[in-house]
Amino acid sequence: MAYQVLARKYRPQRFADVAGQDHVTRTLLNALAQNRIAHGYIFSGHRGIGKTTIARILAQALNCRTAAGSAERPAPEPCGRCDSCVEIRQGNSVDVIEIDAATNRGIDEIRELRDAARYSPARDRYKIYILDEAHQITEAAFNALLKTLEEPPAHVIFMMATTEPENIPQTIRSRCQHFSFHAVRFDDILTQLKSIAEKENVSAEEAALALLAEAGDGSMRDALSIMDQAIASAPSDENNHPVLSAAQIRELMGAVPNAVFERLLEAVAAGQSAELVQQINGLVNAGHSPLSLARQLVRYLRNALMAKLGGEQTELLEISLDERARAARTALLFTEEELTRNLQIVLRTFDDLNYRQEQRFHLELGLLKLIHAQRLLPIEELLSSLAGTSSAPRAPAAAPRATSAAAPRSPQAAFQSPPPSLSPFGAGGGAASSSHGQARAAVLASPEAAPAVPPGEGNGASHEPASLAETNLAASGAEAGAVSVEALRSGIIAALAAQGLDSASNCLGSAAWSFDGSNLRIEVPGKGKKMIGLTVNAAAEKIIRQELQRLGGPARFLVVPGEAGTGEAEQAPLLAGSAQPASGGVQEAALNNPLVQRAREIFKAEVRSVLDLRGDRMRRKEEPRP
Repeated sequence: MAYQVLARKYRPQRFADVAGQDHVTRTLLNALAQNRIAHGYIFSGHRGIGKTTIARILAQALNCRTAAGSAERPAPEPCGRCDSCVEIRQGNSVDVIEIDAATNRGIDEIRELRDAARYSPARDRYKIYILDEAHQITEAAFNALLKTLEEPPAHVIFMMATTEPENIPQTIRSRCQHFSFHAVRFDDILTQLKSIAEKENVSAEEAALALLAEAGDGSMRDALSIMDQAIASAPSDENNHPVLSAAQIRELMGAVPNAVFERLLEAVAAGQSAELVQQINGLVNAGHSPLSLARQLVRYLRNALMAKLGGEQTELLEISLDERARAARTALLFTEEELTRNLQIVLRTFDDLNYRQEQRFHLELGLLKLIHAQRLLPIEELLSSLAGTSSAPRAPAAAPRATSAAAPRSPQAAFQSPPPSLSPFGAGGGAASSSHGQARAAVLASPEAAPAVPPGEGNGASHEPASLAETNLAASGAEAGAVSVEALRSGIIAALAAQGLDSASNCLGSAAWSFDGSNLRIEVPGKGKKMIGLTVNAAAEKIIRQELQRLGGPARFLVVPGEAGTGEAEQAPLLAGSAQPASGGVQEAALNNPLVQRAREIFKAEVRSVLDLRGDRMRRKEEPRP
């Protein structure tokens, strides 16, 4: 007998044998048990996940000659032994016609099918038409089938399998029951491969089967096809049994071990451009195509990002345990934002490689962009540290990080390395001009303001109670005067100062505090709503809310400008040509700063407001590395 490939040899013959499609098999079994049989079905989904297989099993169950509920067939599953089941399984049943719709797609073929459907089945209960790749049928042919699908003979059932259900006309889909198949999970494919390896007497490493399951990419048939090929190329042991190893399968598929990509990203994290290019050179010289390397790097970066989001044991990672640990190690090298940016850069590089002539050069350029992107700083960090760095000499650049043992960059360490592309008036910045005419520079230097704004309405922020308990506090505590305003004020100001939010603490310390019904009203004199929004940030809000709850105060609080806080002071113009600002002090020191003077020269700008954010600069903890 001729050899039969694994995908055909181990094709499921019962609904219970189908992996990963429980939502479909459960519905069809219930429909068979209740005798609720539709005249049209559409099975759609990824390739190689069981659409045609389930159509054949359903056809066997409908035409099985063994009565359901008998000893030979206790469940609606097909018996698999009667003449109808055997003929359908072998593909030579007279009453179950399987049509390749990619070939028989014209109106003439569909007219013949429609005419033949009027006749009763030769032997079985139903005449069943299975249309594979149904989306390739022409629109005219679908229209010819429309009336038959709407009012079919009682003995006719249509089953359409397709990978592109959106290409089937809506008029056809509305007349059929549509089952959307899922991609088979990694664990389900791996379990099936282990079972088949045992039945085929194949000695396979766990990592080798995991590679096959991952290469299947949600398709059971793809995984079995690659496994068939791997068994054919595998060496044999002393019992003449094939032995599958991870290295052999990688060589067969032309894949690179993920340890290589781990080293590549370690070089990226350390900023080692020369090391990165040398590794790429070795891979390309070994025969790996740049397109394949980019595709595998995209998958590896995706796994690292999922490990960063959900941890090493997250269900988002469909890889072996060893690869999970590797992805988790790589995730520790970067922040979530950096991993997202790196993935976007590599995806764009992969797209470029599809239509570029010099693929190697574009791959090298794309990976070097990963290193260059490490030097970028969030604009918030740059602006918030501008005032602090303007009065002190710039610290030397941080040393490159070690390949595996160095700790991740913190915002403070990252800011020590000069970001030439972000500062148009830094050292060596050269002449620059604004594309919008006169630019205005906002300089951070006032001792009373800090970043962030509490979301609210009007001139202040309105904070709703987080729970019923807080509402009760507002009703019983604030209105009854259970807690004094002075106690709330001193507690909140002390908590803000303890957390390093000096600007918010100073701002609220000079405010007038009072109860306004069930609200705590805080009026800040001399500041407009914009300045208040920059001072009482999200971190300050959280601390205020926690202290109010701890002290038994009201759950709602409003931070609004006082009588002098019209906002005009912060909007008062400070012309570029003036020698001194109106308020003097910190503003005068800011204007005398070389960076500010250089900015005014380049942008021909006027300084409207001066904010001092040095007290509330965020301090992020460094993440330990194993």
